Amino acid sequence: MSRKRRDLRPEEEALWDQVAQTAVPMHPVKRTAKIAKSEKRAVKVAQADGQDLPAFTVGQKAKRGAAHDLKPALHDHFKKEPVQMDRKSFTRMKRGKLVPEARIDLHGMTLSQAHPALTRFILSSHAQGARLVLVITGKGRPSDNEGPIPTPRGILRHQAPHWLKQGAMAQIVMQITPAHIKHGGEGAYYVYLRRQR
Repeated sequence: MSRKRRDLRPEEEALWDQVAQTAVPMHPVKRTAKIAKSEKRAVKVAQADGQDLPAFTVGQKAKRGAAHDLKPALHDHFKKEPVQMDRKSFTRMKRGKLVPEARIDLHGMTLSQAHPALTRFILSSHAQGARLVLVITGKGRPSDNEGPIPTPRGILRHQAPHWLKQGAMAQIVMQITPAHIKHGGEGAYYVYLRRQR
């Protein structure tokens, strides 16, 4: 026994159209006028949301000098972090008034060499009672090959703060901030350690 099909009501048809737009075809068909209309609608929705889309044509190359920002700037990241230490000492440290008690230079090291070296340095500095240490990462050198996939500059500079907040070092490190220009500027970090218990 076969069932008789009924026509969809207008609200059911609208709901079906919304669901159909999210579906991905198993076997893509040639471009139709309906697909072009749905893309135009998507552009109108994006523009209504306040996202200005720059004009472009299919196959157009990116403008020369267009930079790809892979990660937020490090100084923005550090500005968002709360100050864990005494505010007066923090201000003096940022101005370069406090002298680091120990320092490590990670220039020229690979990630696999730098991580254990940094861990050893922080743990031994804490064991010796140091409070302020300087970690020099360098700013990173520009890439020789600017290919289609952008790569971040200064991988050690980006990675060191993450390492300092993980594992055994997370219990020891109280504050991390970029160093003053006289101690290396953007290519170095002040790491303020907790007191020994």
